[in-house]
Amino acid sequence: MNISPVVFDEEADISEYATFSHGLYIGGQWRPSSDGRVIEVFDPSTEAVIAAVPDATPADAAAAVNAAAKAAAGWRETAPRKRSEILRRCFELMTERAETLAALISLENGKALRDARGEVAYAAEFFRWNAEEAVRISGEFGLAPSGANRIVVDYQPIGICVLVTPWNFPAAMATRKIAPALAAGCTVILKPASETPLTAYALAALYEDAGVPPGVINVLTTSNPGPLTAAMLADPRVRKLSFTGSTGVGRVLLAEAARHVISCSMELGGNAPFIVFDDADLEAALDGAMIAKMRNAGEACTAANRLYVQAGIHDAFAEGLRKRMAALQIGPGIDAETECGPMITRKAVEKIDRLVKDAVHRGARILCGGAVADAKGYFYPPTVLCDVPPTAEMAHQEIFGPVAPIMRFDDEAEVIARANDTEYGLAAYIYTRDLAKGMRVASRIESGMIALNRGLMSDPAAPFGGVKQSGLGREGGQKHGISEFLEAKYIAVTI
Repeated sequence: MNISPVVFDEEADISEYATFSHGLYIGGQWRPSSDGRVIEVFDPSTEAVIAAVPDATPADAAAAVNAAAKAAAGWRETAPRKRSEILRRCFELMTERAETLAALISLENGKALRDARGEVAYAAEFFRWNAEEAVRISGEFGLAPSGANRIVVDYQPIGICVLVTPWNFPAAMATRKIAPALAAGCTVILKPASETPLTAYALAALYEDAGVPPGVINVLTTSNPGPLTAAMLADPRVRKLSFTGSTGVGRVLLAEAARHVISCSMELGGNAPFIVFDDADLEAALDGAMIAKMRNAGEACTAANRLYVQAGIHDAFAEGLRKRMAALQIGPGIDAETECGPMITRKAVEKIDRLVKDAVHRGARILCGGAVADAKGYFYPPTVLCDVPPTAEMAHQEIFGPVAPIMRFDDEAEVIARANDTEYGLAAYIYTRDLAKGMRVASRIESGMIALNRGLMSDPAAPFGGVKQSGLGREGGQKHGISEFLEAKYIAVTI
């Protein structure tokens, strides 16, 4: 595996981007943690420390809840049009600062600059979409079946929201929650991942510039999220938890939220099947596989995790994917030529390598990649495996890396059964020229989202979320995303 060297002045960039680590953002003010501790932030391409951010304590979390509570009434009573204009300004500023934000994401996350640019554009769209939805929150008015009274339904902000986001999409996962919450009239506390906090703080400064009032958005980073989150959920003023992350952590948070009867939205793990039928357009299927598998180097909950290819097209698909994956340029995310950046941590690389070795031990064959290089940075090469048995560990858990396991199948019933043989149900992909078959299979796949002859499904205008152990609720879409932050109030009016 050849890894391209860093092609920018490392010291200059560290100096420039470290300015985003202002401090905890609470009540419109930048402050250190209450005990002065910090979290070091690493560039996964070089393993170099690039910044340090405050390590928040439960006392800091209490201060953030107080700030959100102080701002709640004013934001709730702000006219929808005014909220809409502020959200629209957030979109405009993100668009204006897109290159800076993309470079920052690449630096702290390691993702290829082209993917980071795509993330910023996607993240900004949540502000534009919800700016338009903020003025369209309407109630209901009708006659009771008995004729005795009118039924009036009003939709009101749910209250203070705790938002917990992962490291793999540090901009998009934040804006996908913040934008609808603000559109609904809620105030929020964001806890981003400690691996990628700089983007969250850069965006906090942007929100301030856009006119978001102090206390409406608060940002906390911590190396010990359990006690911090528990402290916030225990506060009776907090009424919503929105979490994106692993199913294991989601279960823990659901149990904690249940103690206080807090509304939860959960976007959890995935194990997406990518199904290619014999009648599929081979080149289109390969194009889609590269997007579904290699967007963000495979570090995505929607990533194609199990590639089921029908026997008649299997060999041609496997060879085509091998050629494309082997040709990818590996290097630092910030390098414009990079197509596959590093993984987020050394631990992530070790997990991927373990899954590959397990599959090979069980009979899988490596078509390309499959070996960790002895070099600086958390790199794993784009890898294609074939003859992966259903007993392999990677068939049952997220790989979260640039590894494509190909599995042969014979008929439609078989592949549907195998695709559904998982506790997860977030995303699935189907390739066929037969639209009737595609729709038939899509209806039988147990998944919250299906991409039919497409390698990308995420869209701010569409409801994002899963079934089974992949989550609860939806983000984005017409009314779906904003409804997660609204409560219905019924008023019975005597005629």
